[in-house]
Amino acid sequence: MSKRLQKLVEAIRKFALGMPEAYEEFPWGERVVKVNKKVFIFMAREPDPTTGFTFSVKLPHSGKTALSYPFAEPCGYGMGKHGWVMFRLAPRDETPKEMLFEWIEESYRCIAPKKLVAQLDEAADS
Repeated sequence: MSKRLQKLVEAIRKFALGMPEAYEEFPWGERVVKVNKKVFIFMAREPDPTTGFTFSVKLPHSGKTALSYPFAEPCGYGMGKHGWVMFRLAPRDETPKEMLFEWIEESYRCIAPKKLVAQLDEAADS
């Protein structure tokens, strides 16, 4: 397993769990991070040493741009038509985590209640 990929996966998880009132669950053999009982990021439980790591977020605003990247595709199970995008990060990819964090935050903002989004804005302003 690439140490770089392992660090990126942990950074993604930590960033997602750092959102106001975010928490982790493990349904369907996956890792998800929720807010207010709603999923805002689906993640593989662990990175695969051969194929890498996958995660999905809802991107109502930047979805078309995100889909222009070779490591992105619409989610299956009909979720793609509702703005969900899946990212496949290969073990040797050099994907900038800041870009991934922006997409995770966008997903959170479209799922979270307005009062929690306001808390996120307040934290960014201080």
